[in-house]
Amino acid sequence: MEECSVKDNNMSGVPWFSGRTGGFSLVELMIAMAVGLVVLGAMYSVFTVQNKTFGNQEEIVAMQQNVRAGMDMVTREIMMAGYNPTGGTPEPGIVTAGADSITFTMDITNTGGTGSPDGLTDGPNEYITYDLYDSDGIQALGRRSTSGANRQPVAENISSLGFTYGTGNKIITIAITGTTAKPDPDYPLNGGYREYTLTSVVAPRNLAY
Repeated sequence: MEECSVKDNNMSGVPWFSGRTGGFSLVELMIAMAVGLVVLGAMYSVFTVQNKTFGNQEEIVAMQQNVRAGMDMVTREIMMAGYNPTGGTPEPGIVTAGADSITFTMDITNTGGTGSPDGLTDGPNEYITYDLYDSDGIQALGRRSTSGANRQPVAENISSLGFTYGTGNKIITIAITGTTAKPDPDYPLNGGYREYTLTSVVAPRNLAY
């Protein structure tokens, strides 16, 4: 009995298949690209919103820290108003009690600022003034350390500074309002600049009651 055999005419040894070979058609490729662009656009939008939110939060935190630092310095020094360990005259105290500025004196050193209190208030950091001024185009809380000194910035981007006084200036309420350094286009008030107001009540311990 003869055996039948089928001869493989594919001499190259590479398998062959009927129908379409693997890969993407042009339509499939275009659909995939379109879907990818939609996903990429959505991710970019999320990133943009998050980045903007993060930037706004940074501005708000910086504003709050700025106002708090300024308030801390003002309150600590006003607490020392009237310090007079030697009993010198004129007696230190509140010199000018303005609605948006304050000047006060204390005797904490000698005239040269190198020794003990000398009964005078003409040494460094003994004749203090706080008010607002323009610092290179930015409104700032300024401090003068003597009657003739130039202002030094304590806190920038301060929109208002206010003082109210109790009887005999023995109770002083301080209000400082700061703004963000940059505006937020989505914030509808104050031209886009957010505000933060901090209030503190001080009772200078060295003033006569």
